Amino acid sequence: MSHTASSPPDVARQLNSPSYRLAALDQDFLLGDSMRGVRFLLEFAKAEEALRAWGVVSTIVVFGSARVAPDGPGRQAHWYETARRFGRLASEVGGALLNGREGRHNVIATGGGPGVMEAANRGAYEAGAPSIGFNITLPHEQVPNPYSTPELTFQFHYFAMRKMHLAMRASGLVIFPGGFGTLDELFELLTLRQTQKSPPIPIVLCDPDYWRRVINFDALAEQGMISPQDLELFGFAETAEDIWASLEARGLHAVD
Repeated sequence: MSHTASSPPDVARQLNSPSYRLAALDQDFLLGDSMRGVRFLLEFAKAEEALRAWGVVSTIVVFGSARVAPDGPGRQAHWYETARRFGRLASEVGGALLNGREGRHNVIATGGGPGVMEAANRGAYEAGAPSIGFNITLPHEQVPNPYSTPELTFQFHYFAMRKMHLAMRASGLVIFPGGFGTLDELFELLTLRQTQKSPPIPIVLCDPDYWRRVINFDALAEQGMISPQDLELFGFAETAEDIWASLEARGLHAVD
């Protein structure tokens, strides 16, 4: 159909064109390859804004297996209960219950999922304190546990940004038994400490028998792969009370 000056074409095609969508509302555009950097920034900013709104100044990050069950076989029940007791203890005495001028300190932060993560969030919940869940989109094993504070329960696409948020406020790290994911987090933080890319952060591994069986730390030093002084970057503990005492001995400060 031809158009004349007196009968302009219908504007519907322009209105419906993807190029006409507001950029902030154009999901196809925002999820495209060229916007990866923007999405990365958005994942940082969204969690940062929420944490600031809740007055979170520092965290105690608890890592450990998602597969640990409260009634699981072997040592699993012990690990779950220890993480739960530690989450409560740290929340009660560390400063997470405070929200005055000094803000909240030593707030429990986990990967947000089940297992050890659930146990630590649960302990904080039972103390009446907020806790954080930094979830990641995975094909399995990653559903938010019901104990992290809803307003502080996040979901990330990028592992790197999730790790950044886990590390950037950490005043202490507690590593419970776990598999590949836990080992990844442990060695990432040990590398940051070894290379002095992060400030001094006390690191405590729960259940020394497990960790010494899984990783021969002494052999790394004996073979010259790490410095003997690197073995002092972390300590071991067995109970919730021991974990807290070890964190304090290594420099963690509670806020009264």
